[in-house]
Amino acid sequence: MLEGSGKNYRQCAQESGQHLDAGRYIRHGWYQLTNTMSDLVAYVDGGSFGNPGPSGIGVVIGGSTSGTIRIAKWIGHQDNNVAEYVALLEALQCALGLKAKTLHVFSDSEVMVKQMSGEYSCRSPRLYSLNWICRKLARSLDFSISHVRRENNTEANSLASSAARNAQMILAGSLNE
Repeated sequence: MLEGSGKNYRQCAQESGQHLDAGRYIRHGWYQLTNTMSDLVAYVDGGSFGNPGPSGIGVVIGGSTSGTIRIAKWIGHQDNNVAEYVALLEALQCALGLKAKTLHVFSDSEVMVKQMSGEYSCRSPRLYSLNWICRKLARSLDFSISHVRRENNTEANSLASSAARNAQMILAGSLNE
């Protein structure tokens, strides 16, 4: 809860213990609790330095009554595809927490978009459970997902890169102590 404003605010997701590797994260944005929200638009991205390597996610959600929500979170040592799905999962959890009715997601991961829309099947054992969870959460919303070129997803990409890079520097610093 954000105190002192006289209004009821909360962070989008619970503490990092519910996420892969219980990693550190950087949180940007709070949302004001309202009875219902209608249409949200999310830009999501996940990436890693190395594949696999230190990974982060970036999520930018528009349409909230309190303004744009930005999330940057380190998710541990993962590969790019896992990071993309975790970014989508974060957007879905945030939308459900906001009581949204509609969520439209834009991602530069063509594979994830085609798997979520049913054009490709998800055969990877490491992605199957993430795909299943995202599809299950998406059924709670009027959900759609579209592919967008990387240059049209720069803010989410920047958040994901900064989360992975900052965590990488923190980890490197703790190894040198």
